[in-house]
Amino acid sequence: MPTAVLTDRERTAVQAYLRLLHTVRAAFGGASGPGRPPVVPPAVLAEAEQALADAGLTGHEEEFFHLLRTWCPD
Repeated sequence: MPTAVLTDRERTAVQAYLRLLHTVRAAFGGASGPGRPPVVPPAVLAEAEQALADAGLTGHEEEFFHLLRTWCPD
């Protein structure tokens, strides 16, 4: 159970990161075909980057990953 109280922007950043993580895992685990690199939609990456910026976490990755581990330990 999460113990940290996240702001709305921090929660949005964590959720965007988790969507990005799941998208990347699906892209690398999916059937992209031989010789074809996995594709991650640029919009998913842009959403995560914008959410980090909005939460003031750009350049503060250690703080962000602490929030992520506290809120979503899996």
